[in-house]
Amino acid sequence: MKRSDSPIIVEVSFNSNKEALWQAITDHSRMIQWFFDNIPDFQPQVGFKTRFEVSPGERTFTHCWEITEVKPFQKITYNWNYEEYPGDAFVTFEISPKHDQVTVKLTMDIIEDFPDEIPEFQLESCLGGWNYFLGENLKKYLEKI
Repeated sequence: MKRSDSPIIVEVSFNSNKEALWQAITDHSRMIQWFFDNIPDFQPQVGFKTRFEVSPGERTFTHCWEITEVKPFQKITYNWNYEEYPGDAFVTFEISPKHDQVTVKLTMDIIEDFPDEIPEFQLESCLGGWNYFLGENLKKYLEKI
């Protein structure tokens, strides 16, 4: 994933409402049910920082997040990088009601190149991860609440 790449965009609609979706993407007790279960804490406040490790095999990815923008029930942006690797991005979740559904649009803007040789930093892997978290996990979570 490179700065020169177009932003990564994943958009998913849910049979839910903006309040439930906002809570799912910003409330720690809800986030750990569909996103990463080891997020130690989360506050939807500009300047809030958290970090946690994910080890999908032989590599460790210490996620480092800092909240940079919050518009309640509309939008939240994180600065997202990894302690062990170069690379940096902004990840934005935007919520929009559409008829009897609600849509989340995730945009990942790369601001510093990630290493090519790490498979998890390939575009296909990144898209697969976001589609898994939003299109599968978050969708299942919102359907059961």
